Amino acid sequence: MNKSVNIKSASEIELMRNAGRLLAQVFHMLDSYVKPGLSTMDINNKVEDFIVNDLNARPASKGQYDYQYVLNSSINEVVCHGVPNTNQLLKIKDIINLDITLEKEGFIADSSKMYVMSEANPLAKKLVDVTYNAMWAGIKQVKPGARLGDIGHAIQKHAESYGYSIVKEYCGHGIGREMHEEPHVLHYGSRGKGLKLEEGMVFTIEPMVNQGTAKIKTKKDGWTVITRDRKLSAQSEHTILVTTSGYEVLTLREDEKHNHH
Repeated sequence: MNKSVNIKSASEIELMRNAGRLLAQVFHMLDSYVKPGLSTMDINNKVEDFIVNDLNARPASKGQYDYQYVLNSSINEVVCHGVPNTNQLLKIKDIINLDITLEKEGFIADSSKMYVMSEANPLAKKLVDVTYNAMWAGIKQVKPGARLGDIGHAIQKHAESYGYSIVKEYCGHGIGREMHEEPHVLHYGSRGKGLKLEEGMVFTIEPMVNQGTAKIKTKKDGWTVITRDRKLSAQSEHTILVTTSGYEVLTLREDEKHNHH
């Protein structure tokens, strides 16, 4: 057993399951809310109100690393860590990733979803779909005895088969009482390499996939990460539990339940 990776007990898993269920409800709410004309700050404020007042939970990102907001809002060429802004309005051609964490009774769930505006380019939609399916290719590798490299390899192979590139600077992570725990979950790699998975491990899988090259840079605000070539980037994220025989997606949304088991 890998001592630095926290194996969750049955009671802890039940609490994480509940946090994940609540976070899935946030995205369900956003499905009918997110539209062109809203500012990323409007979305942030709506999410904060919903988590605190409707779900009686805590937005875990707020106050973490001196961050003041409850989500990251990453539009088009923004790879990750886009900061909500009153002046940044969603446009009809945009794609946007909303990355949200929620804590309930001491345990944190972490998930992100892409929203594609009605006039977005078909190539933008394709990037979003491939990124989502790359995440699932990784998730489906999860079972006791599998290796972290199996996850990274499956994600990388799927994305690169479409000519896209995987951002290597950011990775998934263990999660529980802390937002970031061991292990690091890379979205590229080799089969059979890396940490062996065990029942009770919980971690995120959250590939960032670029339309062009994998090169990125951070803007002067110190948060916002963009593609160097200004081509589009997409991301999908779920929190995953290693079960006796495979995996359970703790942040699974209602709209995904008929597609994935």
